[in-house]
Amino acid sequence: MDQYIGKMLDNRYEILERIGTGGMAVVYKAKCHRLNRLVAMKILKSDLAQDEDFRRRFNAESQAVAQLSHPNIVSVYDVSKGGDTEYIVMELIDGITLKQYMEKRGQLNWRETLHFITQIMRGLSHAHSRGIVHRDIKPQNIMVLRDGSVKVADFGIACLENSAQTLTQEALGSVHYISPEQARGERTDARSDIYSAGVVLYEMLTGRLPFVGDSAVSVAIQHLSSIPLAPREINPEIPQQLELICLKAMAPDIQRRYASADEMIADLESFRKNPGVSLDFELKDLRPEEVDEPTMKLKHAAVHTGEGRRAPAARERRQPVYEDDEDDYLPDSGGRGRVVLVVIACLLAIALAGVMIRNILDSFNSPAVPDQYLTPRVLSYTLEEAQSLSDVNGVFKIEVKDEIIYTADYPIGTIAKQAPAEGEPQKGENLTITVWLSGGEETGVMPLLKDRSMAEVTVLMKELKEKYDLTIEAPEEDMQYSEEVTAGYVISTDPADGAVLKKGDVIHIVLSKGPQPTQLISFVNQDLTWAQEQMTIMKLTLEISYEYNAEVAAGKIIRQEPAAGTDVVPGDTVKFFVSEGPEPGTGELYTYGLTIPLPSDATGTKRLQIYQGYECVFDQSIDCTPGSFFYELEGTQSEYLVTVYLDGEIIYNEIANITNG
Repeated sequence: MDQYIGKMLDNRYEILERIGTGGMAVVYKAKCHRLNRLVAMKILKSDLAQDEDFRRRFNAESQAVAQLSHPNIVSVYDVSKGGDTEYIVMELIDGITLKQYMEKRGQLNWRETLHFITQIMRGLSHAHSRGIVHRDIKPQNIMVLRDGSVKVADFGIACLENSAQTLTQEALGSVHYISPEQARGERTDARSDIYSAGVVLYEMLTGRLPFVGDSAVSVAIQHLSSIPLAPREINPEIPQQLELICLKAMAPDIQRRYASADEMIADLESFRKNPGVSLDFELKDLRPEEVDEPTMKLKHAAVHTGEGRRAPAARERRQPVYEDDEDDYLPDSGGRGRVVLVVIACLLAIALAGVMIRNILDSFNSPAVPDQYLTPRVLSYTLEEAQSLSDVNGVFKIEVKDEIIYTADYPIGTIAKQAPAEGEPQKGENLTITVWLSGGEETGVMPLLKDRSMAEVTVLMKELKEKYDLTIEAPEEDMQYSEEVTAGYVISTDPADGAVLKKGDVIHIVLSKGPQPTQLISFVNQDLTWAQEQMTIMKLTLEISYEYNAEVAAGKIIRQEPAAGTDVVPGDTVKFFVSEGPEPGTGELYTYGLTIPLPSDATGTKRLQIYQGYECVFDQSIDCTPGSFFYELEGTQSEYLVTVYLDGEIIYNEIANITNG
């Protein structure tokens, strides 16, 4: 079993399975537990990881590559090590390599090829602008996504190999795309990537590689010394200008090659807008001025393999037959010479007839390439940005639908949906892309739920709950005492009212348990006046009942309901039974003259009320000028609580002992 499967690196990345193996590293599918997402993890092979200098350079280069951020480059999330394990964490691509795509599709049509190579060059342009050269561009390192977009992978790895670059059998997969200067072991720059991209373009256009051989060395030698067969000789349907762009990218002389990826992109864009555009170079400008090697193209005797031109044999010691710039002449050696000439002519005629027949059959079997364009991706762009894209401007018309697409995947005002989808072909005139703009993530507003019961909350939140998949919770353990909010009603919510609601939010509700209870004290034998004050402080409702009692003085409490020690909360009712003294007629009648002082500021006529116990014995208007009022009390008790009101305000409230009257 693989030593890394199931292992956790950096206490963050759990390795799930192996998904690929290269010459330098093994690629695994892993899960990042910190961000809860699947990633691709590239781990150096153990033999390379033992080289301290290699590990140091690997880490430095990878840190630089991690700074790249472009839609056509596989994103690098992290570069780190766990113990002795050096690794790179990248985005996990849902797609296949361009090599696998070509194997499934065979030869690509030139429009699809143009779509792919433009994206590849854009990715390289971004990397080159930051001083990073890939050095291993090949279809195996280019990912094709389901939406037709392309991402260049494996930056920062190939450049770490030894500068000598020994061409062994392991390098055979890359040597088909290697630049001449790489094959010579010379210093490489951005133009080396352009050469390799040109080979990829050649392979997409023709369905074959420009050079093949039995070993990596033989292929590398062909890159150094041979000229590939022109793409249009393999497939005449390829536009001439696209062939020129391909051959300029593959120019063996680095000075004749494109100087930058941007320069090649400019020609690709010019061709895309106008396939008949006149480029500022011709095929003869890309070829060496003098080539004395025997691989120069023969007018009639050139022989091609299924993959490319065969390596030439050594030049024979005889006059060339039908070579360029030579007279059609063969020295006469008598009759034998004429026989040889006839045999050669017959063989050439047979070969030519075979080629013509094959071409005629191919013309019946090969479908015509329709005049069509691949729909570009306009998602995530604003309308203005999309209209200015080089793939859109002058080619496609953008129509905007009135319907708004609410989604968190695309910012407000950007394109959230398009039809046709990216990569779908369109042909004819009036090419159109229909788009729908994003309204951003659809949100709601949290309503005011305070002072509402849970039944009301359920009704008010029903529509929002279903629309945004909300979770509403009101844990019993979070309930709080409140003197202001009725028990079972909402005290507060999180988020608060007026807050923005998003899909999947959790609404936390705090319910009231009502006022906090207190124990009722004993009020027996206490004055009613004091007891009333306590009831007010405790926010209790007081109910009073009077009864005669010869043992408890008038105005004092005989008993209470509920009893002392009972829990009560504000608003509860407490009933006091208050003594009125002995029942009338059961004792001696006493009288007492009471002088009641009037307030110093009382003037004129005012209403005076006198209560003896709880009985009003006087209720009349009096003249306040004298400053006092005399009244004679009588009763059977020795003491009475006398309360006097002047215009409704208490001016006297004392116990009167009338036995002294």
